[in-house]
Amino acid sequence: MSKIKISAVSYTNTKPFIYGIEHSDLINKIELSLDIPTDCAAKVIDGEVDMGLMPIAAFPLVPNGKVIGGYCIGSVGAVNSVFIFSKVPVSEIKTIHLDSHSRTSNNLAKVLLKFYWKLEVVFTTDSEAATDAIVLIGDRTFGKKDQYAFSYDMGEEWMNFTGLPFLYAAWIANKVIPEYFIKEFDEALRSGLDHRKELLKELPEVEQFDMEDYLMNKLNFELTDQKREAMNLFLAYMERL
Repeated sequence: MSKIKISAVSYTNTKPFIYGIEHSDLINKIELSLDIPTDCAAKVIDGEVDMGLMPIAAFPLVPNGKVIGGYCIGSVGAVNSVFIFSKVPVSEIKTIHLDSHSRTSNNLAKVLLKFYWKLEVVFTTDSEAATDAIVLIGDRTFGKKDQYAFSYDMGEEWMNFTGLPFLYAAWIANKVIPEYFIKEFDEALRSGLDHRKELLKELPEVEQFDMEDYLMNKLNFELTDQKREAMNLFLAYMERL
């Protein structure tokens, strides 16, 4: 069969998966591209790739989309890389700058602000606009918490709101993927997770950021029934925005 085209997010949170893929025979059976979340989603939606680790907010936009495999990017509580950073307490936020890299985190911020904190907030993507707060995700948040007066970890706030973990990104296909491939794919991802200690030795240290805690504890990679429940609840809230 022809090689399966896969897009994966290029952030550190995906590196265990990439490590597993690159250290298995699977790498010879796929075409892999590493992208920011919005580009990953666009490639799956437009059919440029067959499957991708894409933000779940874009899942409804995928023609014939299906979540596959047993792994994801999630957290059970605080994730330490998906934030609302603010100059003022959350109750005083009137304006917020959204992150151009992720549809999911922007919508999660909107859901929390409207349904959890019960606030009416003006959102902007204008980089020149002055705002009370910003949404920031991924590696660009590492070590940045002390630079802001207030920081709100959206994984933690979602759990406070719903009692559920959160599912940020899942492996989503736009066509039927053979079961034998999904099995081999999951085995490669599992191997990467099992070798996170080795991976950590290859990653650069980041000031004021505990990379080991992030990859071993804050991120939660198993696609559980609770995470699926959280996904469905989140998508339902999105429809009400």
